[in-house]
Amino acid sequence: MRDRINEALKRSKADYTEIRIEEKETTRAAFRGKELEVANANIDKGGIVRCLIKNKGWGVATFNDLDDLLNKTDQAYQCAQVGSVPEPIELASVEPVEKISTVEMKRDFRDIPLSEKKALAEHYNQVVMGYSNKIIDTQAVYVDTFSKIILANSEGTYIEQDRPSVVMGTTAIARDGDNVQQAHDSVSSTQGYEYVLNKDEMVKMVAQHAVELLAAKPVKGGQYTVVANQMLAGVFIHEAFGHLSEADFVYENPKAREMMSLGRRFGKGILNVFDDGSVPNQRGTTLYDDEGTPARRNWLIQNGELVGRLHSRQTAGKMGEKASGNARAINYRFAPIVRMTNTAIENGTTSFEDMIKDIELGIYACEAYGGQTQLENFSFSSGYAYMIRNGKMAEMVKDVILAGNLFSTLENIDAIGNDFAWIKTGGGCGKGNQYPLPVGMGAPHIRIQNVVIGGE
Repeated sequence: MRDRINEALKRSKADYTEIRIEEKETTRAAFRGKELEVANANIDKGGIVRCLIKNKGWGVATFNDLDDLLNKTDQAYQCAQVGSVPEPIELASVEPVEKISTVEMKRDFRDIPLSEKKALAEHYNQVVMGYSNKIIDTQAVYVDTFSKIILANSEGTYIEQDRPSVVMGTTAIARDGDNVQQAHDSVSSTQGYEYVLNKDEMVKMVAQHAVELLAAKPVKGGQYTVVANQMLAGVFIHEAFGHLSEADFVYENPKAREMMSLGRRFGKGILNVFDDGSVPNQRGTTLYDDEGTPARRNWLIQNGELVGRLHSRQTAGKMGEKASGNARAINYRFAPIVRMTNTAIENGTTSFEDMIKDIELGIYACEAYGGQTQLENFSFSSGYAYMIRNGKMAEMVKDVILAGNLFSTLENIDAIGNDFAWIKTGGGCGKGNQYPLPVGMGAPHIRIQNVVIGGE
């Protein structure tokens, strides 16, 4: 295989040529209600060639038959020849690397029969269904993937790396008359099959939250002090801030360039935000990105000040900065674009008890269920929430929608918890028709002043 790749790279006439080959094994078992929705296993194999002619642009060709590699390399070059760019494309330099990396799992899910994975999903589904007669519908999903990726380029890089992922998620829908509520949770890791075992308590909590929401009153709209739990804080920093840090968005958008100028103050000195693809066993972890740049910790905000952004080699070259290891693609059918890996708010010093003790009337918002962002404006729905009254947790409330401006909201973060956690959910991120890309999020609890809450 390597000889064939080297032959194609030497044959290319482009200024830069890159070949990525992927073989992915996937199994999935899912129940909806009492019925088995799907139980299958798939293998997908193919590759992509990218050729760059600096004063013309990129040419791309994908393939499923490795015997087509030489022809597809010629085809990618021909595509680049007909391109046009306003100015030459320069790639930030990255040290060529040769690395063969394999992964060992405690219990390799590839060795587990599909029947056992189906039985696990069925068990969790039955736990949810049996929690209450108010549960009217359920879903339990098990998914594992194992990708073997080869990446090589004309600068001398040759990388082989494994990317495993295992996910288990459940959903509960509860009804009382016309009142219908739902809850969801999932776990994910790059570890083995053992990671999704013994999750009965998590599954019961999903059913419990769905049922409890039936009795919850809608929140009264207004302006509140809000304490966000780790998941909601992690989703917030990913969605509302992380995407603005992706440099392709920044340099292509004049308003974004103005908003995201390095040195701008984004919050109080207690706020620190990073993206790190090198953290072990997280959903967005990878040794190298899909251009061969090593994963690393990239600080985005330090002491409340914008200090960095996320790059591919092209965006880094365009902006005169270093490639950050954030060029990622969901599979071989797509060229890599700038994407987050594991994005997080750094741990703080405030305990949860101290965070709420002085709040006369506030909201403790938990989990995230849907949301949208538009430049610096955002809107998120929490999965469930509780009122805070006189420094104590009070009744559950529902329909809590947090909305506001990113910059004023970051500035209003006045306490950061000492209870950092990586969020183990199994969701993915979407951008540029590439969905779902595995990403990680992490945060401690955070307290935000003057949050506008939609409600009754």
